[in-house]
Amino acid sequence: MRWIMICFTIFITSLAHANEVEIVNASFLKRGGLWNVSVTLKHNDTGWKHYADGWRVVDGNGKVLGNRGLYHPHENEQPFTRSLSNVRISPATKIIYVEAHDKVHGWSKQRLQVDLRKKQGKGFQVVTSR
Repeated sequence: MRWIMICFTIFITSLAHANEVEIVNASFLKRGGLWNVSVTLKHNDTGWKHYADGWRVVDGNGKVLGNRGLYHPHENEQPFTRSLSNVRISPATKIIYVEAHDKVHGWSKQRLQVDLRKKQGKGFQVVTSR
Protein backbone atom coordinates (compact mmCIF):
# COMPACT_ATOMS: atom_id res chain seq x y z
CA MET A 1 0.00 0.00 0.00
CA ARG A 2 2.82 2.39 0.88
CA TRP A 3 4.41 1.86 -2.56
CA ILE A 4 1.11 2.72 -4.28
CA MET A 5 0.80 5.94 -2.27
CA ILE A 6 4.37 6.96 -3.15
CA CYS A 7 3.76 6.33 -6.86
CA PHE A 8 0.45 8.20 -6.73
CA THR A 9 2.11 11.20 -5.02
CA ILE A 10 4.88 11.31 -7.64
CA PHE A 11 2.32 11.07 -10.45
CA ILE A 12 0.15 13.89 -9.05
CA THR A 13 3.21 16.10 -8.44
CA SER A 14 4.42 15.59 -12.01
CA LEU A 15 0.98 16.49 -13.35
CA ALA A 16 0.90 19.68 -11.30
CA HIS A 17 4.14 20.85 -12.89
CA ALA A 18 3.51 19.42 -16.36
CA ASN A 19 1.80 22.56 -17.62
CA GLU A 20 4.34 25.09 -16.40
CA VAL A 21 5.64 27.46 -19.01
CA GLU A 22 8.90 26.41 -20.69
CA ILE A 23 11.61 28.85 -21.76
CA VAL A 24 12.74 27.55 -25.14
CA ASN A 25 15.24 30.25 -26.09
CA ALA A 26 16.36 33.80 -25.36
CA SER A 27 18.28 36.26 -27.53
CA PHE A 28 20.05 39.32 -26.18
CA LEU A 29 21.13 42.16 -28.46
CA LYS A 30 23.17 44.98 -26.92
CA ARG A 31 22.94 48.39 -28.54
CA GLY A 32 24.88 51.03 -26.71
CA GLY A 33 24.10 50.67 -23.02
CA LEU A 34 20.72 48.97 -23.46
CA TRP A 35 19.61 45.48 -24.41
CA ASN A 36 16.82 44.17 -26.62
CA VAL A 37 15.66 40.78 -25.34
CA SER A 38 13.57 38.23 -27.25
CA VAL A 39 12.25 35.18 -25.42
CA THR A 40 10.59 32.12 -26.91
CA LEU A 41 8.12 30.35 -24.63
CA LYS A 42 6.17 27.12 -24.92
CA HIS A 43 3.07 26.47 -22.87
CA ASN A 44 -0.10 24.45 -23.17
CA ASP A 45 -2.35 27.53 -23.12
CA THR A 46 -5.94 26.46 -22.58
CA GLY A 47 -7.67 29.82 -22.65
CA TRP A 48 -8.00 32.93 -20.52
CA LYS A 49 -7.76 31.10 -17.19
CA HIS A 50 -4.49 29.27 -17.94
CA TYR A 51 -1.89 30.78 -20.24
CA ALA A 52 1.70 32.00 -20.18
CA ASP A 53 1.27 35.61 -19.11
CA GLY A 54 4.79 36.96 -18.82
CA TRP A 55 8.52 36.68 -18.53
CA ARG A 56 11.24 38.73 -16.88
CA VAL A 57 14.98 39.27 -16.78
CA VAL A 58 16.56 39.23 -13.32
CA ASP A 59 20.09 39.50 -11.98
CA GLY A 60 21.74 37.05 -9.58
CA ASN A 61 20.26 38.90 -6.59
CA GLY A 62 16.72 38.61 -7.96
CA LYS A 63 16.49 42.28 -8.99
CA VAL A 64 14.08 42.59 -11.91
CA LEU A 65 15.84 44.28 -14.84
CA GLY A 66 13.00 43.96 -17.33
CA ASN A 67 9.47 42.60 -17.31
CA ARG A 68 7.36 41.57 -20.33
CA GLY A 69 3.67 41.03 -19.76
CA LEU A 70 1.64 38.82 -22.10
CA TYR A 71 -2.00 39.80 -22.21
CA HIS A 72 -3.75 36.99 -24.06
CA PRO A 73 -3.48 33.22 -24.61
CA HIS A 74 -1.41 31.84 -27.48
CA GLU A 75 -3.35 28.60 -27.91
CA ASN A 76 -2.67 28.31 -31.65
CA GLU A 77 0.82 29.82 -31.68
CA GLN A 78 3.25 27.51 -29.90
CA PRO A 79 6.04 28.10 -29.25
CA PHE A 80 5.91 31.88 -29.52
CA THR A 81 8.44 34.71 -29.22
CA ARG A 82 7.99 38.16 -27.72
CA SER A 83 10.51 40.94 -27.24
CA LEU A 84 11.34 43.69 -24.78
CA SER A 85 13.46 46.72 -25.66
CA ASN A 86 15.62 49.06 -23.60
CA VAL A 87 16.52 46.66 -20.81
CA ARG A 88 19.23 48.24 -18.65
CA ILE A 89 21.81 45.72 -17.47
CA SER A 90 24.86 46.98 -15.61
CA PRO A 91 28.14 46.37 -17.45
CA ALA A 92 29.38 44.69 -14.25
CA THR A 93 26.59 42.09 -14.47
CA LYS A 94 27.77 38.99 -16.31
CA ILE A 95 25.14 36.39 -15.39
CA ILE A 96 21.42 37.04 -15.63
CA TYR A 97 18.32 34.84 -15.64
CA VAL A 98 15.13 34.67 -17.65
CA GLU A 99 12.06 33.55 -15.70
CA ALA A 100 8.60 32.77 -17.10
CA HIS A 101 5.13 32.95 -15.56
CA ASP A 102 1.72 31.42 -16.20
CA LYS A 103 -1.64 32.23 -14.62
CA VAL A 104 -2.01 28.93 -12.76
CA HIS A 105 1.49 27.88 -11.69
CA GLY A 106 3.07 31.30 -11.18
CA TRP A 107 6.80 31.59 -11.81
CA SER A 108 8.17 28.43 -13.37
CA LYS A 109 10.83 26.48 -11.52
CA GLN A 110 12.82 26.48 -14.76
CA ARG A 111 15.06 29.54 -15.09
CA LEU A 112 17.31 30.14 -18.04
CA GLN A 113 20.79 31.23 -16.99
CA VAL A 114 22.49 33.54 -19.50
CA ASP A 115 26.19 34.38 -19.46
CA LEU A 116 26.44 37.74 -21.22
CA ARG A 117 30.18 37.16 -21.86
CA LYS A 118 29.41 34.29 -24.26
CA LYS A 119 28.02 34.51 -27.79
CA GLN A 120 25.81 31.51 -27.16
CA GLY A 121 24.99 28.80 -24.70
CA LYS A 122 22.29 26.26 -24.02
CA GLY A 123 19.10 28.09 -24.97
CA PHE A 124 20.52 31.58 -25.53
CA GLN A 125 22.39 33.86 -27.92
CA VAL A 126 24.16 37.15 -27.13
CA VAL A 127 25.08 39.79 -29.71
CA THR A 128 26.88 42.97 -28.78
CA SER A 129 27.28 45.85 -31.20
CA ARG A 130 29.55 48.80 -30.64
